[in-house]
Formats: sequence, C-alpha cells, structure tokens
Amino acid sequence: MPRTADVRLPFDEQVLRAPKGSAWRRWQVDPEAAKTQVSLKALDPDDKPFSGGDKAADKAAVEALADEIDRLQNVFHPDGRFKMLVVLQGTDTSGKDGTVRGVFSRTSPLGVRTVGWKAPTERERAHDFLWRIHQAVPGSGEIVVFNRSHYEDVLVPVVNGWIDAAQTKQRYAQLNDFERLLAETGTVILKFMLHIGFDEQRQRLQDRIDDPEKHWKFSLGDLEVRKQWPKYQKAYEDLLEATSTPWAPWTVVPANSKTHRNLMIATIVRDTLKALDLRFPPEDPALKNLRVE
Repeated sequence: MPRTADVRLPFDEQVLRAPKGSAWRRWQVDPEAAKTQVSLKALDPDDKPFSGGDKAADKAAVEALADEIDRLQNVFHPDGRFKMLVVLQGTDTSGKDGTVRGVFSRTSPLGVRTVGWKAPTERERAHDFLWRIHQAVPGSGEIVVFNRSHYEDVLVPVVNGWIDAAQTKQRYAQLNDFERLLAETGTVILKFMLHIGFDEQRQRLQDRIDDPEKHWKFSLGDLEVRKQWPKYQKAYEDLLEATSTPWAPWTVVPANSKTHRNLMIATIVRDTLKALDLRFPPEDPALKNLRVE
C-alpha cells in the first residue's frame, strides 16, 4: 500500500486523521500501522465516547451540528475545490437510514445527495464491480452519502463463498486504488462502519416485525443473514484491516445508541468540513458598484 507521502492529495491529509487524544482516535482504524489487527469484539457497541452523559443534551447537540453542517455545506458547494463521500456501512438494522435523517436533516438537497445500494442488476453484473459505483460518486462541491456501498462486494460474496481468498485480496487492492483516485482528484472520503451488537440487532428486527409501519423494512431473508453473524463480523474485520488507508481511513462507530451514533458521525463530518478552510469564490470585479435598476 502506498504511504501518504506517495499520494498527492489536494487537501491536507490530516483532515482525515483523528487528532491525538481525541475520543475519535480509538475508533479510527490506524491506516499507518504496518498491520492493523481489528477485533470488533474488543470494541463495545454500547460505548458512547462522544456523549456528554445526558441524552437530551446529546440530542440537542445533534440538532445544532446538523445546522452547522448545513452552514458549512452552503460554503462547500460554491467553493467547488472539493467533493465529499460519506460511506455508511453496517449490518441490517445498524442505523444507516437513521444516520442520514439525523446528520443531514438540515442540508439542502441541491448540495447533498444520498445513494442507497442494493444487489447489482443484470446490467451492472456485466461490468466490473466498481462500474456502477463510479457513476454515483460526488462531483465538485457536492456531498454524497452512500447507504451501504462498494464494500458490499467484499462482504456478501465472501460470506457466501462466491469469491475465494485470492479474489477477495484483489478486490481489496482495487477498492484502495479506486478510493486513491477519488482522493487525488479532490474527494474527501469519510468511511463509517456502524457497529451494533447481536442482541441489539435481535431487538431491532423484532421491532420491525411487531410494528406494521416498519414491515416494509423487514425481509425474511434478514433472518437467514443473521444466522451468518460470525462470518459477517469476520468479513468486516478483514476489510477494515485491508482497506483503511491514509487517503480513506475507516472509523468504527459504536451504534447501539442511535443518539450517540448520530452525535459521533455529525461531529466528525462537521470537524472535517471545518478543517478544509472553505471559502466563497473570489468577488467578481464586474459586480463592483453595479446597481440593479
């Protein structure tokens, strides 16, 4: 894997790194480690490293952060020097939809777009696995949120044995190169793995069964996938180790608490946008002293 010095980013690569001593630091998979060993069992999904200890205050903080992200996006869009890709990856019921609603509830749809990824169509399967992804990445001044992502292609096929170890390793390399291309051309990539517990997933699936208004979210296939929980946890650990790079590091988000999940992600998105030193385009001299009659 190329070191950060070998990758020419059009922004300070430190905007992607968790500051030393911050609550974020422990949860970011260190891209500079020679071999990062990731154990999801060692990361408690009930932890709340960004919480102030009061749920009502945390909810208020999320609302304030959503407003601040909107204000920053209002500069990010006309600035036009950067793009931002926010990847939300996680098991069923981990809260990807809720994160979109909670973190980006205030932002204008003109500058923020969400893409939800399903199983590839027949036409998409006729191309390489990243073909459909590249068409959906952000343009200049745009924030795009992936609800699931290109990482499904090193999860489902791996767990079901559709690709072997050599093919999986090849895909990891292709994913890293793809994201390096995006980063070198101005895309700030924030990747979040929403980490919930086995018991928490059971309760959330039961809630979907018990609430008629949530039936649309539930599929009998979800129960079959749940039986493969250990395999999926191992697949997640492997991809986190292999694809947390200096230009696109992973952050594991303890997500049993929905409020904390939103608080943590909103804080990181806000801090990253602020670190870009955003600015409006230079004033047009032709507008000086211009008056509308």
